[in-house]
Amino acid sequence: MHDVFFIVGPTATGKSEAAAEVARELDAEIVNADAFQIYRGLDLLTAKPDATTLAKVPHHLIGTTSILEEMNAEKFRKLALQAISEIHSRGKLAIGVGGSGLYIKALTHGLSAAPGSDSKTRSKLNKLTLEELRARLKNVDPERARKIDMNNRRRMTRALEICLLTGKPASTQRTEWSAAEMTAARGVFVSRDRDELYERINRRVEKMFEAGVIEEVHAVGATSETALKMIGLREIRELIDGKMSIWQCIAQIQQATRRYAKRQLTWFRRQTNFQPLNLSVLRHVESVKRISQLAKTLGAAQGND
Repeated sequence: MHDVFFIVGPTATGKSEAAAEVARELDAEIVNADAFQIYRGLDLLTAKPDATTLAKVPHHLIGTTSILEEMNAEKFRKLALQAISEIHSRGKLAIGVGGSGLYIKALTHGLSAAPGSDSKTRSKLNKLTLEELRARLKNVDPERARKIDMNNRRRMTRALEICLLTGKPASTQRTEWSAAEMTAARGVFVSRDRDELYERINRRVEKMFEAGVIEEVHAVGATSETALKMIGLREIRELIDGKMSIWQCIAQIQQATRRYAKRQLTWFRRQTNFQPLNLSVLRHVESVKRISQLAKTLGAAQGND
């Protein structure tokens, strides 16, 4: 990961705007590391950087993948490494920006040796109820069962699939992350005071509706299983179907986004040693200056590794 600097943190912190300013100052290019902004369409729903921000410096992996395509950490890593290689070929610094923890970790630590998905195994697991999945996972991999979200069907299915295909618990294979760690990974973990972050989230959702997100979602047809996980997609479709009011819809999306931000904060605090930076105590200009200085300093140190 030589000559890659990361700017990570929860949604609505202002990462995109700050990163664009930093990249412009350093003559760098940005590689998106958001699981949903990589899809084409639904620009409002996924809070893609606006046209002004995108015009400041080259951005990669934003709106480049069909919404019908499944996306995962392995696919993202291949696309991101290709983009980073092209940026480096131009003699420029690559800045990875996003809040999808697993995607960031796929770049900074590599990937575990877990097998790819198997259609026959996945088909059998998809026939099980949520309670049956929980019981089987507790039986074959109790350690993973203690740590995983037992209401997340997709994650439980994947953990069981790994167990069935390898004959080993998925939890034991996660140790291979650290073995593959790329020590050159450097970056900053940006956050804000909780009340301010939640207010920014609430306001962003309101602006999303003011800008026409209902019409945006209405125009979208089929999506991949991955894309279906976008916060707000299910809620707005229920609104369109008359199953809830617009105020209920807004409130539910705001709540879901706040919960997601909380999970992101927990992830980055535990998973990275990136330098923390609270943007609530800095003006925007000061934030950009501070991050730019870190990128320059750590970039220089990185070159000496």
